[in-house]
Amino acid sequence: MTTTTIDEPSFRECVDLMVDRAISVIGLDEGTATAIKSCNSVLQLKFPVKIRGKLEVFTGWRATHSTHRLPVKGGIRYAPYADQDEVEALASLMTYKCAIVDVPFGGSKGALLIDPLQYERDELELITRRFAHELIRKGFLSPATNVPAPDVGTGQREMAWIADTYKHLHPEDINYIASVTGKPLHHGGIQGRVEATGRGVQYALREFFRYQDDVRSAHMQGTLTGKTCVIQGLGNVGYHAAKFLSEDDGVIITAVIERDGALINDDGINIDDLYNHIIDHGSIINFPGARLEENGQAVLEKACDILIPAALERQITLENADRIQAKLIIEAANGPLTYGADELLNKKGVFIIPDAYANAGGVTVSYFEWIRNISHIRMGRMSKRLDETNGLQMAAMLEELTGTAVSETFRNAVARGADELDLVRSGLDDTMRNAYTEIRETFLSNDNIHDFRTACYVTSINKIARSYLDVGAY
Repeated sequence: MTTTTIDEPSFRECVDLMVDRAISVIGLDEGTATAIKSCNSVLQLKFPVKIRGKLEVFTGWRATHSTHRLPVKGGIRYAPYADQDEVEALASLMTYKCAIVDVPFGGSKGALLIDPLQYERDELELITRRFAHELIRKGFLSPATNVPAPDVGTGQREMAWIADTYKHLHPEDINYIASVTGKPLHHGGIQGRVEATGRGVQYALREFFRYQDDVRSAHMQGTLTGKTCVIQGLGNVGYHAAKFLSEDDGVIITAVIERDGALINDDGINIDDLYNHIIDHGSIINFPGARLEENGQAVLEKACDILIPAALERQITLENADRIQAKLIIEAANGPLTYGADELLNKKGVFIIPDAYANAGGVTVSYFEWIRNISHIRMGRMSKRLDETNGLQMAAMLEELTGTAVSETFRNAVARGADELDLVRSGLDDTMRNAYTEIRETFLSNDNIHDFRTACYVTSINKIARSYLDVGAY
């Protein structure tokens, strides 16, 4: 994480300040505003696990920000820097995020104060199962009320362990597999979940470039093709976002920032080659396709069209914000800009697509997975062959009307029924497009809204406030 000598609000305080800015635009009454902002409950756990012959005591948290929709949803991260302030901030972000993209969940988040790289696989399984056991026992994990997902330091493996722990504690619950999302495919996962957040970033950028007024306001023109991009963090989100944007949309990745420095190549970095290099060597050092810059943080300031912070929170602060040269920032990570940096960059005319919308692809596809688990049926199972039959009938009709045989390529295309991955991508694309349109309409309809983040929160808070006011969900 970046360090700064300028005193700025904490991560949670930054989120609250951004929410306050939106609340002042709406003119929401103080009681409702306080209810929306308040974290419903926070559980802190301390539990022992015997590791290498001696007991270690671990500290974890699970925060539930809002229960205006159930279940509440949010990832569990394993990190040596985790704390309660961060967990509460991330839980509140999840509430606003779900409302923005019309996913009917409340917001939650969890964390374990641990460096997962310091433990063997079997040790991590023991720790994860014990953590899950404590959360389940205290009512902070179930398919009906609180559903975790992967986050920094966790993945499909940890989610499978948690689901199995829930199953053993509640063998009578036929929906046990829906107790977490982000699971392996063979344990109730859904196709497209691993890359969902990065894919959502791609769809958000595509939608931005459909509106040339927005593109011009970011001092650019044209399409995504040929735009230069600097990306910070080549984890799950950053890797998939960079891969899809470069391969599908012709974006030129000119720099990749990682923990051990940054790679620069103005002609473009091959993301798959770099990713494989990192897997093989555990580092970006000695990658042959780019020049290494040891001061990776400084490369955030490199001139580019698009900057994608996809690492951790508080990476762009009042200390470096004035030197940022990107025309457009899309927040693939949660909270990469502090409140002060956000205000400064907006005054500079930098267009910012905020985290609460930009990285909502993960929770959107988690919602699809949860629905799949609750309904106990694979998406597309009942319609795929019908779609294929209808497509073949269409091809036959065209041949009859024209007296000409259609090509095999065309026949295969129209006769192909949508499978689960097709439906997931379609649903995610539709979600990101609709949400962008709604946020944009909010932005254009109110002269007191001067930036896209405020429009984002206004859109979200209006929806949440309706729940509180209409049904008295206090």
